[in-house]
This record gives sequence, C-alpha cells and structure tokens, in this order.
Amino acid sequence: MPKVVAGNWKMHYGPAETANYFARFRPDANPESVSLIFFVAGLSLHAAKTSARVPVELGVQSIHWEPSGALTGETSAEMAAEAGASFALVGHSERRHVFGETDAEVGRKVAAAVRAGLVPVVCVGELLEERRAGRLAEVLRRQVSAFLPSLQGGGRFMVAYEPVWAIGTGETATPQDASDAHGIVREALGELGRAPILYGGSVKSGNATALMSAPDVDGVLVGGASLDPEVFTKIAMAGDSAGGSTGGGSAG
Repeated sequence: MPKVVAGNWKMHYGPAETANYFARFRPDANPESVSLIFFVAGLSLHAAKTSARVPVELGVQSIHWEPSGALTGETSAEMAAEAGASFALVGHSERRHVFGETDAEVGRKVAAAVRAGLVPVVCVGELLEERRAGRLAEVLRRQVSAFLPSLQGGGRFMVAYEPVWAIGTGETATPQDASDAHGIVREALGELGRAPILYGGSVKSGNATALMSAPDVDGVLVGGASLDPEVFTKIAMAGDSAGGSTGGGSAG
C-alpha cells in the first residue's frame, strides 16, 4: 500500500500563492509508493487543481453535515465534491478544541462526506492532560466509536491520529508512541481496521522517514511543514522511500 503524505495548509495560501507553491513542488516520487493529498483553503481548490504539476489529490479542511441550508459561512460535502475535492478532513483538533466541534458532530460530518462521495480523513487524539492521566486508550476509543456507525454502509475513509500536545509545539511522539496509539485505533475500528491510519503532530523532514517506517503508521498528516514546498518535497520523498514497508492495512 502506498504511504499517504497529506498536507493541511489550514488558513494559508489564496489562489495566487497556491499556484506559486505548485510551480515549486515537484517531488520525483513514485505514485505506487506514495499518495499525495493537499487540504487547501476552499477558495484555492481550483488553483490547486489547475496548477499542480505532479499527481496530487485535493481535500477540504471541514464540511457541514447538511447538504444545503441557511448556514452562512459553511460548505456542504456536495459543494466540496463539485468544486474538485476528493477528501475531507473531519474532526481536526482545531475544529474540536477551538470551534467546539463535538464527537456527535464529527459522526454527522463523516456520514455527509460518505454520502457525497468524499473520503473522510477523521482526526482523533488526546490532550496533554488526558495523556498524563493515562486516558489515551479511553479517549481514542470514545472518538472512534462516535463515527463508526456512519461508516457501516461502506465507503473509503482514513483516520489521522493527532496527539494534540504535539501539534505546533515542537514536541513529537516517538515512532513507538505513534505505533502504540495507532494500534489502539485499529483495534477500536474492529472489522474496519484495515483503513489507513496517519500520524499528525509536528511532522518534519527530519522525522518523517522514521515515523512512516514504524509499524501501523500508514502515512502522515503534515501541518506547518507542508507550507514550504521544498520541505514538503523532502517529506514526500520520505514517504516514497518508506512506501511498501510493513505497516497497517489497505485503503478501507
């Protein structure tokens, strides 16, 4: 299975900056070894689609569970798909802890993504105080159980494990930490446990190879380091070199 290298640009890069980025992003990666996904700002989807010079797939950073309605500022899964997205981030730590998104809302968004033909990349992960209290497994199992019913009808999906304490802090889980957490997630997924599980939390070019070579780590979800095309090229090439190593399951 190809390693997944996904970049989450968050609230960065409008259309002109997006076109400039892809003019500089040209990793010589084998598509059979690494799959590249960019979660760009919704307004930059078209620019990304028309300016990418290597095979990439595109996603949006959030969706609403309703297909339409009086919901100012929201984007439906159907709109995202029509605009060219194939993936949708759901339940990112910032959506949960800055915008107050609940486990139940994450489940509804997963169902909406599947309904619209998008591949949801569902984010889970613990806070520092939860980790220190020994509640890692409890938190991950609760978050997984909240969206599992939305996938019982089938459809591809991925999970991204984000240790919240390691996002933008410079702290990074060790490859063993990542493998342990991914094992908990895979067990919680039950019969759906062959889905790819990505690690996200201060991924850099210097640790990407070790993380993606760890057991049960099928790829990475990269935040800040994905904003530099040269750095992200190095991470993409790390995924290329790690592709085919022993890890988790196939695309769900």
